[in-house]
Amino acid sequence: MNHAVSLFTSILNPPQSAIIAVGTVEKRAVPDKANPNGYVFDDVINITGTFDHRVIDGAKGGEYMRALKQVIENPLEFLL
Repeated sequence: MNHAVSLFTSILNPPQSAIIAVGTVEKRAVPDKANPNGYVFDDVINITGTFDHRVIDGAKGGEYMRALKQVIENPLEFLL
């Protein structure tokens, strides 16, 4: 991925019903779970899902994106 592109939305072309756009990994300050008043730098990536609502209900698309997030954040759980 080009480091200049951190977030974008992809366009569906017929006969596609869904497409995922993956941005660049960036270092960002995020709240530290161990220290509530502190921050740590962590890798963050933007993933955007585009769904054709004539084929896929938006709620189902959201569930898919939530499941994808879970797998990406915890890849070892996917193997179980």
